Amino acid sequence: MKNNFSVLYLENQLCFPLYAASRLTTKIYAPYLKALDITYPQYLVLLILWQHQIQSVSEIGEQLLLESNTLTPLLKRLEAKKIIVRKRSKTDERTVMVSLTPSGEKMKEKAQTIPTQIMGSFQGEEISESELLNFQKTLKKLVHILGSKSNQ
Repeated sequence: MKNNFSVLYLENQLCFPLYAASRLTTKIYAPYLKALDITYPQYLVLLILWQHQIQSVSEIGEQLLLESNTLTPLLKRLEAKKIIVRKRSKTDERTVMVSLTPSGEKMKEKAQTIPTQIMGSFQGEEISESELLNFQKTLKKLVHILGSKSNQ
């Protein structure tokens, strides 16, 4: 019986196009985020806070699929830039709540154009906006499935 090692070829892996697309997408965001003096992971935290105003560290971690030990240094850097404030919950000392400073809230106005600019960067390419939106839905399903499997 002959082994079929083609299953080990890079082009046959699900993981590689996801990894490459993630890296290249993050690269597209870089100039927009540089103008705001934030990193992509910091942008993700701000997206959550712009939507919800105040969240616990654990709630942010759940939404970003990040552990506290990864998230805490990121939050400390945002706090050092005076974009967020971290405070212990009044009802539970173990819980740290995160909220925006006025400066962080003000960034929302500048960042508002980023999603449109990102979508616009695909114009003239061989992929339509509806294809991108369908792909996003599929990726959300995949993240959900993978997330449920990692909790088993």
